[in-house]
Amino acid sequence: MGARPVGGWRSPSGRPRIATREPAPGGRRRAAVAVALPGGRGSQPPCPRTAPPTTSRGGRPRRRPRIATAVSVAKLRVSVTGRLVVRRSGGQVSEVGLFAHSRSPRSGCRHRLEDHLRGSAALARVFAERFGAGDVAEYLALVHDVGKGCCAWQDRLIFHAEPTGKPVGIPHKEAGTVLAARTVGRQLAAVVQGHHGGLPDQKKIKDVLAELRGTGVDADRAREATEAVAEVVPEILREGRIPPPAWLAGLGSPQRQALALDVFTRMVFSCVVDADYLDTEAHFAGREPRTAARADMGMLLKRFEQRRLRLLARRTASPVDELRERVYAQALAAAAGAPGVYVLHVPTGGAKTIAGGGFALRHAVEHGLGRVVFAVPYISITQQNAEVYRELLDPAPDSGEQPVVLEHHSSVELDEEDGAGAWARMAAENWDAPVVVTTTVQLFQSLFARKPSVMRKLHRLAGSVIVLDEVQALPDRLLIPILSVLRDLVEHFGASVVLTSATQPSFWSLPQLDGLPRHSMIEDVTGLFEELRRVEYDWRLGPDVTWESIAQEIASEGGEQVLTIVNTTRDSARLHRLLSSTEGEARVTAPVWHLSTRMTAEHRREVIKHVRGELTAGRPVHVVSTSLIEAGVDVDFPRVYRAWAPAEALQQAAGRCNRDGRLDRGTVVVFRPVDGGVPKDLSYWAALEATAEFFGPGDASAPDELEALECYYEKRWALQGADGRSMGDGIQQLRRVWDFPAVAEAFQMIDNKYAQSVVVIRAEKTDEERECIESDIALLRSSYPAGPKPLRRLQPHMATLPRHEVAKALQAGLAEPVIGDLVVWRGYYDPVRGLDADDPEDRGGYVL
Repeated sequence: MGARPVGGWRSPSGRPRIATREPAPGGRRRAAVAVALPGGRGSQPPCPRTAPPTTSRGGRPRRRPRIATAVSVAKLRVSVTGRLVVRRSGGQVSEVGLFAHSRSPRSGCRHRLEDHLRGSAALARVFAERFGAGDVAEYLALVHDVGKGCCAWQDRLIFHAEPTGKPVGIPHKEAGTVLAARTVGRQLAAVVQGHHGGLPDQKKIKDVLAELRGTGVDADRAREATEAVAEVVPEILREGRIPPPAWLAGLGSPQRQALALDVFTRMVFSCVVDADYLDTEAHFAGREPRTAARADMGMLLKRFEQRRLRLLARRTASPVDELRERVYAQALAAAAGAPGVYVLHVPTGGAKTIAGGGFALRHAVEHGLGRVVFAVPYISITQQNAEVYRELLDPAPDSGEQPVVLEHHSSVELDEEDGAGAWARMAAENWDAPVVVTTTVQLFQSLFARKPSVMRKLHRLAGSVIVLDEVQALPDRLLIPILSVLRDLVEHFGASVVLTSATQPSFWSLPQLDGLPRHSMIEDVTGLFEELRRVEYDWRLGPDVTWESIAQEIASEGGEQVLTIVNTTRDSARLHRLLSSTEGEARVTAPVWHLSTRMTAEHRREVIKHVRGELTAGRPVHVVSTSLIEAGVDVDFPRVYRAWAPAEALQQAAGRCNRDGRLDRGTVVVFRPVDGGVPKDLSYWAALEATAEFFGPGDASAPDELEALECYYEKRWALQGADGRSMGDGIQQLRRVWDFPAVAEAFQMIDNKYAQSVVVIRAEKTDEERECIESDIALLRSSYPAGPKPLRRLQPHMATLPRHEVAKALQAGLAEPVIGDLVVWRGYYDPVRGLDADDPEDRGGYVL
C-alpha cells in the first residue's frame, strides 16, 4: 500500500501541506525522492514509473493518477509549493521537490526546477526586451525544462547522474516543445527543442509534435511532466497565444518575413540559452546569477578622449598627424546621426582604429546603446586592437573596478552532445561586457550557427554598435547572407553597423542593401586618398620570377628594413629559410623574423613588439609574414614585397610601407612567383582575374585608385555568377525554411573547416608557467563547470593548424585532445616558425 497522509501542516500561504509516513515493514513501498534538510540524512529511494492509462471494470478509461512532484504517492496531489514533507522512521524529516540539476559542490543543495524555470525566464525577459520579445523569450525559458518533471527523469538524476557524474540520459525537451508550439508557434518551438543540442529544422519539430500526440513512452512522460510542473509553476499553462513583435508581422514580402523570422528565432534562442547557462552556473557556484550592470557609456567616452590625448602626446610626431586628427573629428561629428549603417573609408595609416572607437562610443551615448563590438578579420589584429582599447578604456589596475574590454577570439567548438556533458558549453563567452573585441569569424559564425555554446552571445548585439574592421576581408561566397543579417540587425534589433576599410567594397551595388541609407563619415574620400598617397609600385610579373630570385633581390637590393608578405604558411616558411640560411646568395645578414598563424598568439605578439622596437630604433630587420600583418598591424617599413594577390590585399600591404609619411615615397614591389602558392577558392581566383584586368604596370591603375577599385569589385562579383549561388544565396534559401542545421553546415567563414586550435606550451616557459597552462587544460577536462576563464587564459598559447595535420598528430602521439576540437601539442615547436609544416618529427615517422 502507499504512504498515508498524516498531520495537518500548513504552508506559510495557509494552504495545506501534505505529509506522508513510511508504510509498515513488509508493505509495498511507494518511495519518495527525498532531499535531506540541513542537519538531516536519509535514504533517497527511487520514484517508480507511472503506469500507462488502463480501463476500469466498466470499460471506461481510468483517469491517470495525479503525479506528485518528484514522488509517486498514490492519488495524492502535491501542494502548490512543490514540496512533500516525508517523516521517516526515527522522526527524520526530509524535503521533497522537483529538481533541475544535481547537488552544487558549493552549497550541497540540488537545484529546484521551479527556481530554475522562473530564474531563467526572468533573465531571458530582460535580455529580449531590447528588441521587443520579452514575453516570447520569458515563456520559452519558463517551459524549456518542463520535461524534467517526470518521475523517470527525476529518478535518473538522483540515482544515476548524481553519483556517477554522467548525463541523465532521458529526453526532457519534448514537453516544453509542445507547450511552446501551442503558445508561441511551431517555428519558435525550435528554441526549446534545441536548447541543448542546437536549433533543429522544422521537420524535426513536426515529428516531435506528432509523436507526442500519441501514446508512447515519450508522450506519456511529457504529459506526466507537464502535469507535475504545472502544480508548482502554473503559469506554464496559458490561455491564448503570445503574438510576435508588430514589426515582424508588418513586413510585406513573405520571403522578407521568413528571413526576419530566422534572425528573430536566433536572437530569442540566444536569450533563452544564455539565461539557462547563467542560472545553471550560478547554482553550481552557490550564488545568484551574475550579469554586468549597464555600462556608463558617457563616462567611457570621456575616459577614451582623455586617454587618447595623452596617447598622442607620447607618440613621436608624424607628417600625417594633422590629417589623422581631421579624420577623428569627422567621425565624431558623424556619430550624432541616426542609427544605421555607416562607412568609414580611410586610407591605410589614417588611424581608423581610433576614429572607429571614438565614433562608436559617441554614437552609443547619443542613442542610448549599451555595447560596442569590434570585429576584425585576424586574431593578431584582434589582440592589437584589444590592447589599444584596453589602454584607452580599462580602469586603472589598482582601482578595483571590473575591466571594460573583453577580448574574445577562441575558435574552439564545444560539443553539447559529447561525453563532456552540458558543463562544457559554459566555457563559451556571452559577451557580457561594455566593449568586445572579437574576430569576424567568431561574430558571423555565431550568427549562422545552431549550437547553444556558440549562440548564447548573440542577444548582446541588440542595441549595440557593431564595428566591422577591414570589411574587404569578408568572403565573397557568404556576402549575401552576411549583408542580409546585418540589415536585419540594424532595422529590427536596434543596432548600428560601421563598415571600416581602406578598400571599401561596393556593397550597395548588391540588392541586399538596396534602399538602406549609406552614411559616410568622411566628407571628401577622394581628396583624403590623394593627400595620403605615400608609395609607388614596382611590378615583377614575368615568367622568370621564383622564390629564389625574389630572395636574392631582397638580399641584394632590399635594404636593411624589409617586409615580405606571402599567401600561404608554407610559402612563408620556405622564404624564411632562404633568407635566413647560412649559405647561398639569398642569405640576409640582418635578423629575419617570421609571422604566421602556425605560431601561438603570444609568440606573434612578441615578434610584432620586437619588430616595432627595431624599426623605431632604426636597426636592420627583415620580416616574412602571411597576410595576417596586412589588416591593421601598425608597422612602418621603407620597402615592402607583396606576392601577387587581389587588389585590396596589395593596397593593404602598401599600408605597412611609409605609413607615417616620413619618406617622400616608399616602395611596394608586387611579384608573382611561378612556384608560389595560391588559395584554392573560386572567389579568390575571380578576384585575381579582376585584379589583372584593372591593376598593374604601364597604363593600368595603381591599387589605391578608387574608381578602378569600384569597377574591380563589381567585375569580381560578376565573375562568380549572376544567380548569387556562389555568393551565398543557397544559404538564404535554407534560412527561409528555417533549416538551422543545414545553414550552420553551409555557412563556414573558414572554407573546408581547415582551421583547428592547438594549445602549445613553448619551451621558453618557466615551470610555474607550464603548471598554470596544464592546470587550465585540466579544468577544461574536469567534470565541473569551469566558466570562460580557462579558455580565455589559454588563448595566448593557441596556434592554428589544418585539421588533417591535427588528425595525423593525434595518431602519432604528438597531440592530445582537451575538449571539443581543442588539442594540446606535445611535439616540437620551432622557436622562430612555430609549428613548421616542413620540420621533421621522429615519433612514428610523422612529418608535419
